[in-house]
Amino acid sequence: MMNLINISQLIEDCLVARNLRGMKTMQSALRPGYFLRAAKTLFHCQGNVLIGTGFPVDHTFETDGPVGAILLYNLLQTLGKTPHLVCGVPLYAQLKDDYRVIPIAVNDVQGAPLYAQQIAAQYQPAAIISIERPGLNSEGQYCNMRGEDISTRCASFDFFMSQANCPTIAIGDGGNEIGMGNIAPELASLNIIPSVTECDELLVADVSNWGAYGLIGIMSLWHPADLLENLDVESLLKYLSAKGSVDGVTRRNELTEDSLCFSAGYEVLNQIRVIIGNAKN
Repeated sequence: MMNLINISQLIEDCLVARNLRGMKTMQSALRPGYFLRAAKTLFHCQGNVLIGTGFPVDHTFETDGPVGAILLYNLLQTLGKTPHLVCGVPLYAQLKDDYRVIPIAVNDVQGAPLYAQQIAAQYQPAAIISIERPGLNSEGQYCNMRGEDISTRCASFDFFMSQANCPTIAIGDGGNEIGMGNIAPELASLNIIPSVTECDELLVADVSNWGAYGLIGIMSLWHPADLLENLDVESLLKYLSAKGSVDGVTRRNELTEDSLCFSAGYEVLNQIRVIIGNAKN
């Protein structure tokens, strides 16, 4: 098998090849092998794993984030972990009957630190993941990609990360998500109001959902099966669409991720499968 760092770098390059919102440029600020390090953490941890997701768009939630969160949830459960999705309404209400979901209050930054402590004490997580969660900026606000203040519609997951006593992993695609505080100086070059919330391992991708493919792909290296083979992204998008999801860019209820047809995600997924397949052979 080729060097694991090299495999990780191939996947890391694949995931930012389109450079839709500057993540290829931001990649140089990260120490190579970040997907490998995050995958090792998730593969070897035991017990509860908290997965925060859900980015508000208008009065609902976007497709990017929940798809990847659910894929990671399903995989971690298959591997014997106990995953929990963590989100606010309306996403919480739409997922709670089908998954283990922990609610977080919308528009309650003041109460968020104590609540995060209480949940951590109750669940004792072995790892915490944030995928496409809005992150607090330097003014203590949440802003979307257009620079609009969306604080009143946001639930705060930041303190789950900043107060954690376990490894924290964040996936983002634009600069205003949790974890982007790790590369704050570099984000100044982007047309974004950046998040200042940090994490242990930041993962960047052109679409945050795609970051989940990279993690699952690398975990396939340590599993006899091709864990990417049966990922049904289209069905997950249909599931979320029926519950009111919208594309974060177009704001339409459609089977797209950041304005891209789901077929673009399958192209990336298949590229990662080739990388992993070649590495295993």
